[in-house]
Amino acid sequence: MDTTSQARIVVLISGSGSNLQAMIDCQQSGELGGDIVAVISNRPGAKGLERATKAGIEAQCLDHKAFADRESFDQALQAQIDQFQPDLVVLAGFMRILTPTFTEHYLGRMINIHPSLLPKHQGLNTHQRAIDAGDAQHGATVHFVTAELDGGPGIVQVAVDIEAKDTSETLAQRVQYQEHYMFPLAVQWFCQGRLRLHKDGNNHVSLFDGEPLPVSGRLIKAR
Repeated sequence: MDTTSQARIVVLISGSGSNLQAMIDCQQSGELGGDIVAVISNRPGAKGLERATKAGIEAQCLDHKAFADRESFDQALQAQIDQFQPDLVVLAGFMRILTPTFTEHYLGRMINIHPSLLPKHQGLNTHQRAIDAGDAQHGATVHFVTAELDGGPGIVQVAVDIEAKDTSETLAQRVQYQEHYMFPLAVQWFCQGRLRLHKDGNNHVSLFDGEPLPVSGRLIKAR
């Protein structure tokens, strides 16, 4: 794919942007298949903005605290994103619950990563919850974003074994290591046209090379 036909990607962050950095590294090595044209944070001073600037990517902040409610923030964010005419919007540690109007606008072209083996452990504190539940495995899932929080159809999933000595911190570190491989891979699949969201009756399913994926996504081997 030549540079004129590269998919345009906007990445949304709230914090350090380690998954963003993994994507930047893949882009710089020519493996991502698309161009990150902008990074937007809802938190001023987020380290991920520095990562973007260092890589020569447009970095912008839209502070959610400056808005009266969730709806008005999402409207402003949508307008800011759409200035870049993205083919794909990537939520890389974007710690906001999005309104249905926003998710509908980007349906089929917005993906997120969640640190659990969805549909298990939606929401926060997933590493400790997996340990407390006595789970044998934990991991991460990349999924399409729908109006249901952490409920969109899966794209790719990686599992790691939970060890007896694990704390939430050590488990989080091992899961994040897998995220840095699997998230750019999902972006690459989308940019290559291998991945899309399909509506099947009242449900949505992920299609990979035209074939439906399990609700949890394609399970790949941990590195």
